[in-house]
Amino acid sequence: MHGPGDSRKADVRLDDKTVVITGANTGIGKETAIDLAKRGARIIMACRDMEKASGALKEVTEASGNQNVVIQKLDLSDTKSIQEFAELIKKEEKQLNILINNAGVMVCPYGKTANGFEMQIGVNHFGHFLLTYLLLDLIKKSAPARIVTVSSMAHSWGTINLEDINSEKSYDKRAAYSQSKLANVLFTRSLAKKLTGTGVTTYVLHPGVVQTDLWRHLNKAQQALMWMVSPFTKTSVQGAQTSIYCAVAPELATENGGYYSDCAPASCSRLASDDSLAQRLWDLSCKMLDITWE
Repeated sequence: MHGPGDSRKADVRLDDKTVVITGANTGIGKETAIDLAKRGARIIMACRDMEKASGALKEVTEASGNQNVVIQKLDLSDTKSIQEFAELIKKEEKQLNILINNAGVMVCPYGKTANGFEMQIGVNHFGHFLLTYLLLDLIKKSAPARIVTVSSMAHSWGTINLEDINSEKSYDKRAAYSQSKLANVLFTRSLAKKLTGTGVTTYVLHPGVVQTDLWRHLNKAQQALMWMVSPFTKTSVQGAQTSIYCAVAPELATENGGYYSDCAPASCSRLASDDSLAQRLWDLSCKMLDITWE
């Protein structure tokens, strides 16, 4: 389960560094928070459910021995919440060295975000796209800095429907999930180009098939299947390793825009390497979020 990068990241310290992790109150987000807190970083756990977040905060501080950990409200399904969170960070933090776009929803019933986006593309892609955009000036000021986005091997089953990005004409929850995860890889690809020469690098990864809360929307038969393959699945601790690797591994300092799995570079799908599709998705995202990203 552990890739070649594990030993090299072991002793990296993050004293005097600040990290934002979305969806840090559960699963691999929480394990990532614990690991980076142990390295001495200031951790900002960005969470939708503040009640769950305060329980997770206690776990992270106790497990890491680091008291410099805070929780902040962030609902990625609402652009107003994203803007408020970003304003708060820019006002209160003097630096942001690592942003980990970790939060996600998976194969949920059809629903819409506060802004009318289909829930999976809305949270997994548009939410993180806007968050990264709003925090980018602070991240650039903090360079060398890293932006890490958690995707999935499910990206390779996905296509991007630019004409019906919100699945309004027809909805298949697995197809919508795969589309959102492909969008994560394409976003990272385009972002890397825009960040050339800034000292900010970006990475996207597949954490492995991890036993987490994301399974909650699977039906009984699908859950049974997942448990049958569970000897081959990862715990949240194992699932967090590639996020941690992308956030801290010294040898990745000069890499930008790559896709990783098991703490090593991996190959992504043909569509995920399509620069023209990446650009069209970028343009559509800016238009739908009403932002201008130079």
